[in-house]
Amino acid sequence: MDAPISDIDRRMMQLALSEARKAYDADEVPVGAVIVCGDRVVGRGHNLTESLCDVTAHAEIQALTAAANTLGGKYLTGCTLYVTVEPCVMCAGALGWSQISRVVYGAPDTKRGYSVMTSCSPFHPQCEVVSGVLEAECAALMKSFFSKKR
Repeated sequence: MDAPISDIDRRMMQLALSEARKAYDADEVPVGAVIVCGDRVVGRGHNLTESLCDVTAHAEIQALTAAANTLGGKYLTGCTLYVTVEPCVMCAGALGWSQISRVVYGAPDTKRGYSVMTSCSPFHPQCEVVSGVLEAECAALMKSFFSKKR
């Protein structure tokens, strides 16, 4: 988690934030995700759990499905996931199975994030994890959403 935050990481997190805003506008929990392979976006997603009435329709799962379809295979080695909030255990497990090479997230999820729920990493052993990219912006979107709900 000590890897440096690059300009590319910041730009790609902006795309993930754009996806999160789509969820926010649809009254979904505002989490957005983008998967990049090389210099190309191969998958995007935002939470659709309410509109699809599906507890598994998280942003990461939507992006994983889109990326696998774009690339024509289930393994995403050489790809990076950018997600606005730390993945939950379900999403982290799916990311581990996809063998994605890198996970970059914005805000921690102190209640349901994988790092709180597990004692060992669910990711592929060679997966690099970077946290805190645009953390304040990612956290602010979540806080704004939940403040409207309470």
